Amino acid sequence: MRRPFDDASRQVRFGHGDPCPGYEGLRGPDTGEWAGRTLEEVSAEDPAAVHRWLTDPDYAPPGGESVAALIARVGAVLGGLAAGTHRAVVDQAVVRAAVVHALELPAAAFWRLDVRPDTVTTLTGRLGRWNLQLGRPLDEP
Repeated sequence: MRRPFDDASRQVRFGHGDPCPGYEGLRGPDTGEWAGRTLEEVSAEDPAAVHRWLTDPDYAPPGGESVAALIARVGAVLGGLAAGTHRAVVDQAVVRAAVVHALELPAAAFWRLDVRPDTVTTLTGRLGRWNLQLGRPLDEP
């Protein structure tokens, strides 16, 4: 068994909503006042807030956006894409949000999806129906 967040991931800093060129709505999540701090730091200061953020999709970090809002934002972008192929390099949380939206999963599923770094997630479909391909290596055509 492993802890939900290993020591290395607990030291990653919350982002500032990193942009996704060409796709404003696919920017990383807005973590508000937590941006620039580590999960370890925020957990030490306010463990109840971190717990709520991880268990309540409607809870937002102070000044930030909730998981539910992230899913809605990413879903709106997916729903508005023109026909054709689109490629975007996005935050792992954006991949989770896109998969939750595309497969019509409950928002609580967001934290149950592990996105491996340096892989490609592909969503294909039309007429609002999406199919999912996970975990293709970056170097595979």
